[in-house]
Amino acid sequence: MSKKAVAVIIVQACMIVVLLWLLVLFSKDEFEAFNEEEEIESPHRIHTEGGISTIILSMETQQQSDIRTETLTQAKHLPILEGLGSVLSLDGLLNLRTQYMKALGDLAVAQASLVNSKNDYERLSLLNQHDRNISDRMLVAAEALYKSDLAKLQAHEAALDNLRHTARQQWGETLGLGMLEPKPSADIQALLEYRQVLLRIVLPPQQDKPTANLQVTPVGSGISPITAHLLALSPQADPVLQGKTYFYTAPAANLRAGMRLSTRELDTQNMMAGVVIPQQAVVWYGGKAWVYRKQDVEKFVREPINTEIESDNGWFNHGKLRPGDTIVTSGAQLLLSEELKYQITNENDD
Repeated sequence: MSKKAVAVIIVQACMIVVLLWLLVLFSKDEFEAFNEEEEIESPHRIHTEGGISTIILSMETQQQSDIRTETLTQAKHLPILEGLGSVLSLDGLLNLRTQYMKALGDLAVAQASLVNSKNDYERLSLLNQHDRNISDRMLVAAEALYKSDLAKLQAHEAALDNLRHTARQQWGETLGLGMLEPKPSADIQALLEYRQVLLRIVLPPQQDKPTANLQVTPVGSGISPITAHLLALSPQADPVLQGKTYFYTAPAANLRAGMRLSTRELDTQNMMAGVVIPQQAVVWYGGKAWVYRKQDVEKFVREPINTEIESDNGWFNHGKLRPGDTIVTSGAQLLLSEELKYQITNENDD
C-alpha cells in the first residue's frame, strides 16, 4: 500500500473520531436539557402533603389527555342473607306420636281399672263396717288392688309427661307437642299426609328474626326456588352448620328427606346508603382498588375503595366517598402513571 493511501486512511479515521466526539458532546447537552425539563415539570404536577399526593393538571392538559369525570349519586344496597338447611325425616316424630298414642291407651285402661277397683274397695269397706258382712281379708285384698291400680295410673301419667317433655326438648312446643295431639293442626296434618315436608333452616347469626316465607333451593339440583313457610323455632342446632335454626314447611313435590338446601333473601332491616363506583373509574395498584377524586378544577387525589360488594356496573361503597363527589372515569390510569413516575424520580434523586 502506498504512503498516499495510508495518509488518506489516517485522515479519515481522525475525522470519524472528531465527528463521534462532537455527537457525544451535543447529545449530552440535549439529554441534560431533557432531564432538567422533566425535573422542572414534575414537581409542578405532583404535590405531597401529609403523605397524600395531589396531582395538579391544567384544564388544557386535562382536555389533551381526555380526562373525564363523573359526579357520584346516592345508591342503596340491600344485603343478601344466605342460609343453609336440610329436609328432615319424620321418623323421630312419628315414633314419638306412636309411643304417645299407645301411652294414652294404656292410661285409659289404667283409669278404667282404677275406677273398678276403687268402687269395689269402697263397697267392701261399707259392708265390712256393717256387722262385718265380709271378712277383713277380703277388704285388705280389695284395698291392695285399688292402690296397685292407682300406682299404675300414676306411672302411665308420668310416662305421658316424659313423652311430652321429650317432644318439647327435641322438636319444640309447636311441632313437638302439636304432633302428639289426637287431632293435629292443619300444618301437622299436611306433614303426616306427606303433602308438605319438614325443613330445618339455619339462618345467619346477624339475622334477628326469621321471615314468614323464604325461597329454598336444593343444592346442585337446578330446581327453581321453592317457597317455604315458617312453622316454629327449632330447639336443637344443626349437627353440621352453625347458626339460628327454624322449622319451615314446603310442598313435597320436589323435595326429599336428606336433601341439602340453600336460601337467599334480602335483609330489608339493614339497608345501606352509599355510592356505586363505575368499573372504568377503578385502577389497581399494590393489590388494592383506587379511584381518583377531583378536589377542585385542577386537583386530583387517589382514594382507596372497597370491592366486597359488587353491583351491576361496579362496586357499592359507603363511607369515605359520598354522593356529590366527582371521580375520574376516563384517564385514571394516566394519573396513576404520572404519580408513579414522580415517585420513581424522587427515589432516584435520593
